Amino acid sequence: MYDAEPLSALPDGCLAVISDIRTDDNEKKRLAELGIIIDSKLKVVMHGSGGSPIAFEIHGVTLALRKEDCDKIFVQRLTHKRTVLLVGNPNVGKSTIFNAMTGLHQHTGNWCGKTVSGAEGCIHIQGEQIRCIDTPGTYAIDASSAEEAITARVLREIPHDLVICVCDATCPVRGIALALELQAAGEHVILCMNLMDEAAKKEIKTDLNKISMHLHMPVFGVAAKKKSTLRPLLDAVVNDQSEASEPYTLDHVAAIQKASEICADTIKYSTRCKNHDRQIDKFVAGKFWKYPIMICLLLLIFWVTMVGANYPSALLSDFFAAICTALRNLAGMLHCPQWLSGAIIDGILRGTGWVVSVMLPPMAIFFPMFTLLEDVGLLPRIAFNLDHCCAKCRACGKQALTMTMGFGCNAVGVTECRIIQSKRERLIAILTNSLVPCNGRFPALLAILSIFFAGDDMLSSLRSAGIMTLLILLCVAVTFAASMFLSRTFLRGQPSSFILELPPYRKPQIGHVILRSVLDRTIFVLGRAVMTAAPVSLLIWMLANICICGQSLLQWLAGFMEPPGALIGLDGVMLLAFLLGLPANEIVLPVALTAYLGCSTLTDYDSLDSLHSLLTSHGWTMRTAVCFLIFTLFHSPCATTLLTVYKETRSKRWTFAAFLLPTVIGITLCMIIVGITHLL
Repeated sequence: MYDAEPLSALPDGCLAVISDIRTDDNEKKRLAELGIIIDSKLKVVMHGSGGSPIAFEIHGVTLALRKEDCDKIFVQRLTHKRTVLLVGNPNVGKSTIFNAMTGLHQHTGNWCGKTVSGAEGCIHIQGEQIRCIDTPGTYAIDASSAEEAITARVLREIPHDLVICVCDATCPVRGIALALELQAAGEHVILCMNLMDEAAKKEIKTDLNKISMHLHMPVFGVAAKKKSTLRPLLDAVVNDQSEASEPYTLDHVAAIQKASEICADTIKYSTRCKNHDRQIDKFVAGKFWKYPIMICLLLLIFWVTMVGANYPSALLSDFFAAICTALRNLAGMLHCPQWLSGAIIDGILRGTGWVVSVMLPPMAIFFPMFTLLEDVGLLPRIAFNLDHCCAKCRACGKQALTMTMGFGCNAVGVTECRIIQSKRERLIAILTNSLVPCNGRFPALLAILSIFFAGDDMLSSLRSAGIMTLLILLCVAVTFAASMFLSRTFLRGQPSSFILELPPYRKPQIGHVILRSVLDRTIFVLGRAVMTAAPVSLLIWMLANICICGQSLLQWLAGFMEPPGALIGLDGVMLLAFLLGLPANEIVLPVALTAYLGCSTLTDYDSLDSLHSLLTSHGWTMRTAVCFLIFTLFHSPCATTLLTVYKETRSKRWTFAAFLLPTVIGITLCMIIVGITHLL
């Protein structure tokens, strides 16, 4: 039990028991009439605005008291009576079951290795609070990869009462083998056969009772997407009083053999049901169609993102502009000092609002479309198609997955590199992830593409998407080239064996995908951008407003950057904008516009025509535009990505290498372009 504390100090969802009521007798009598007495159990439901009132369940009813009354009611939190671990093979729906049982929302995806770290939540059922831990996918209890090592450590180091082994009802042999290994290790195991709905569609008949008799453990069939099917499993978790089995010797090979015998005796497969997945794979991963299909998917995603993001971006920009205008008027009425209102409104708020208006709409479109590919099961096929290229570079085929994740956010892509087992190949994937542009670089790329290359007719968006696709293919080619360079120099070695499970194609949960992609990815990346954009916006405002000899510090620094900028086909303003854009790539173009126009705050362009006129009036040519595109693709990762690299490698040397590699490539390519144009 915890020490006694006021009821007002408990978070939502917390269970507790009343230990003391520190008030007068009349008040105690009033509370007792409501059932609020010592030794009564309660559960906090929610806090009102500002923390008051506080609603809680007690004796089956929900009551609400003000915070000052709750301060007088002292309680002791109830510790978790039981701890349950979710263990299973990759891609069997553990995270979906975890979400359904705990009410949390772990991101789920239809490809192997999605969960790379454990998640923890609480199951509230029958008045009890049960601790539940979701572990990464594993094929055996002996660790052989980074994510399996996490599962092995959780099993070994975290005290627990029960292990729920989740397996795929459509192919249960490996899941049953894992359950046998857990049982042999002395674990108390319940077998949860998920995806029973898919098994029924494939006319697979499973005798759960017979499996239970073979395994000497409870067996439940569920369909995680339907929460009602989880009720018998949850009841068993609460009411099960059996103990763990005695440990015995059983190696992994023997467990597969035994699982095969059990499945042969208890599961019947239909011979009439066709394997539609193989028919789709012949098209998606076929010899002639795989690369055109991947390119077309990429083109479609970029085109939909570009077309769909324009209108909401304009609305958000107008919304934040209106807020800034209203606050500026209010500051004038209150006689707020000019420097203070300028720093807060024109500096922090305007700059941050600009980042949100530019980033949010494209991400809100890109991430759901990307997540749909995960949910359907196409991403593992991309890794399958690109493994030949990765093997030529002496890299891992799973690098294709982490590289694809980098299009949304390089920091996320770096984190997902944990799914690569080999340390050498994992480092290659981490160092080269920033060679593909994240979502934050797209607005500037699209703007320059539109005004210098695509034109302004009805087909301009399609041409922009086509050119963008070509640039992305260039990034992929450079990524493979850099991987080959690293694998033959600093990270020499042969490619490891390629083992990747190709999950079945599944109908996507569109509503769930949209909700989770917005909350798990869009809001996460947007929050990171806002946190970095706010202080940088303030810094830029200071540089733009502090003048020396009639020239702002921003313009003075831009002039200082002119010679090195000329070497790579850019001017000093653009080079300074890239340097100041280290915290967030989204602010590179507005920083440049601020310096060009001599404004005192981050500035947006009114239209593509006005942007074109502004840039050409400051000496931009087609060569400048090309160099800008190349340097936007290949320059230093953002600060968040570098921090993530350090967290994953725990090495300042490799973090500096992650900074240096794309920067050197970008400078080299731009210098080559400048040299060629001089020769011509």
